[in-house]
Amino acid sequence: MLTIMLVRTGATEYECQGRIQGALDVPLSEDGRQQIEQVAEQVEGTEVDALYAGPCRASQQSAEILADRLSLKAKTVEGLSNLNLGLWQGMLIKDVKNKQPKVYRQWQDHPETVCPPSGETLKAARERLQQLLAKVMKKHKSGTVGLVVDTAIARLLRNMLREDALGDLWGVEGKCLPQWELIEVTAGAASP
Repeated sequence: MLTIMLVRTGATEYECQGRIQGALDVPLSEDGRQQIEQVAEQVEGTEVDALYAGPCRASQQSAEILADRLSLKAKTVEGLSNLNLGLWQGMLIKDVKNKQPKVYRQWQDHPETVCPPSGETLKAARERLQQLLAKVMKKHKSGTVGLVVDTAIARLLRNMLREDALGDLWGVEGKCLPQWELIEVTAGAASP
């Protein structure tokens, strides 16, 4: 059986400021680096066969710290790129909430029905993640594979793998806390 070690990247200054990061290429903050160091300590000794990370700096930096601790080399995978939130990127979450309260509420309650201006739909993100999961499952029939991703992609992957609620895609709840978990993959995880 294949197990996914899902690791959310450490915090960036954008996230700690309450900004929408999306696909912007922002490095880890010092707090984020320390958070990932703590995660690396927690997962040390876990047998991981491969470690994949999104192409953004925060994911790359987080993966490098984990890879060093796990004696692996992290591989960059474009399919794990952050959710593109278009013109919302860089804005404060509270500004979107104040300027577009209906859209903000709809994004919080039913994000699959909203496409950020010039951004990516959740449907498109799910499709690329399904393709990625299918490739990972084909290459790794068993063992543990680590995926290092930002908050929104972590929530989407968790939702797909566990079939649970999406939760807050902007990470307002616990935004600066990196987390990791082990998820057993079922055969239908890569299905639409």
